[in-house]
Amino acid sequence: MGLFGNQDIGIDLGTASVLVYVKNKGIVLNEPSVLAMDTETGKILAVGEEARRMLGRTPERIAAIRPLRDGVISDYDVTERMLRYFLQKVIGRHVLIRPRVVVCIPAGVTEVERRSVIDATVEAGARDTYLIEEPLAAAIGAGMDISQPYGNMVVDIGGGTTDIALISLSSMVAAQTIKIAGDRFDEAIVRYMRRMHNLLVGERTAEEVKKNIGCAFPRREPIFMDVTGRNLMTGLPDTIKVSSNEMITALQEPLAGITEAVCQVLERTPPELAADVRRRGIVMTGGGSMLYGLDRLISERANVPCYLAEDAISCVAIGTGRALESIEIFGQNLVSGREHLKRRYRSNADLEI
Repeated sequence: MGLFGNQDIGIDLGTASVLVYVKNKGIVLNEPSVLAMDTETGKILAVGEEARRMLGRTPERIAAIRPLRDGVISDYDVTERMLRYFLQKVIGRHVLIRPRVVVCIPAGVTEVERRSVIDATVEAGARDTYLIEEPLAAAIGAGMDISQPYGNMVVDIGGGTTDIALISLSSMVAAQTIKIAGDRFDEAIVRYMRRMHNLLVGERTAEEVKKNIGCAFPRREPIFMDVTGRNLMTGLPDTIKVSSNEMITALQEPLAGITEAVCQVLERTPPELAADVRRRGIVMTGGGSMLYGLDRLISERANVPCYLAEDAISCVAIGTGRALESIEIFGQNLVSGREHLKRRYRSNADLEI
């Protein structure tokens, strides 16, 4: 790719996928957050989609790793190598000026988790790193005017976390992050298939089931899918037909957790802002929000209109990029990695930033 190292980059560093937004270009990369490596030599064999296809299918010496869990870095070294690969893919290997990068993080992450993101991004090739909380990025990317004194509510359902926030005057008035999202949906489907059909399926199969027939609310006409796995009674491969109605039962527990969290945030909302949300509705973003009928389920449980954002998957990445493009408007929502580390270590006379 061309040498546009002087441009700003927004990264949605998600548990399931990494999206990269480049100023004046839009979304230029959307790859799974997976890296495959040889455990004996440490050599990277594949990153992104190619590595995702290896999940559950690798020999003993090859590991397909998902270095982010529940929205935060669980394997620092692998995350840094994965980020370096993606940044080089986007900006090229020989840039004259390294880019400024803004990375979104779940609301309420710890100081250690913030520093891990900053360090990994700088090591991967960023000139400076800024952090923005996911609900704010999602709201900006969805086109919500968060600068006005009105209540804007966003529910961002990713792979590892669901971020729920009420935003007014560019700040979060009430927010909650729960570790229930797309990955939990997959796990619930795996458990259901094992419990009800004695069929053991992998996470990739569970994800396909979720995408094809998963639903939170009954469909007008049930749809069916053939699911193949290992029969736990015979130990042999087996295929069964599963209906979309079964998915409502399978996903009942994680969906109840999300709807309960939405209601808890609304309960902590000041009355005037609650009235705004009742009029304006809840905007849903993230890949997990695209589960059939989830908007209707939340709307019924919370007694508030609920809408799926346009291009829901890309909202967070677009919001991170727009925040850095319009730093004079959204600058108060960005935390500079350099300034963050200065504040953190200000009392340490031995450390110089």
